[in-house]
Amino acid sequence: MKYRSVFDIIGPIMVGPSSSHTAGAAKIGRLARSIFGRQPQSVHISLYGSFAETYKGHATDVALIGGLLDYEPDDVRLPEAPRYAEEAGMAVTITTEEAVPDHPNTARIRMQDERDNMEIVGISIGGGKVEICELNGFPLQLSGTCPAILIVNEDRFGVVAAVTQLLSREQVNIGNMKVSRKEKGERALMIIETDERMKQPLLDEINQLAGVIRVLRMED
Repeated sequence: MKYRSVFDIIGPIMVGPSSSHTAGAAKIGRLARSIFGRQPQSVHISLYGSFAETYKGHATDVALIGGLLDYEPDDVRLPEAPRYAEEAGMAVTITTEEAVPDHPNTARIRMQDERDNMEIVGISIGGGKVEICELNGFPLQLSGTCPAILIVNEDRFGVVAAVTQLLSREQVNIGNMKVSRKEKGERALMIIETDERMKQPLLDEINQLAGVIRVLRMED
């Protein structure tokens, strides 16, 4: 087995106790906040599998809250995240679920404020590595290791081509791209991972394209 860095062997720098249940949980929360675009006003976190069984001992709930506050896994404020969330006006509810998930370390995060609501599912796959695998019912496969944009659009001819033409014009290199939809002719989702972070004016231009409903950004 080949390792890309020493952290693939010893795990991430973090406030313990567990790379998968604590550091991974913090990363899931932070990526969820990144996609939401800001700190939500209220959050409902559902824990599944091993997360649900051991979250108190491993501080999984605390780490998820810390991530939603934009704390890194090694942030010294992480152990006091629930208190800081209350001070910041972010109401958090934690529940455990009996349903058997596809992955044992699964968290479903429902975020809401006066402007929007969003549901994200994330899994911690070990060693501090995570994956965002669902957004509002759309399947994803995002690790957060490179910048990505998520485009909600009408499922019709020409929308994907219009987006890729804009990216080509701006010389944005696409590392990975996936298109999915729930039903033919309804809403679809483009997931585009890029080598570099896209500038806001380009995202605004994409958002103005015919057929594009919403543009979201995800960055670690």
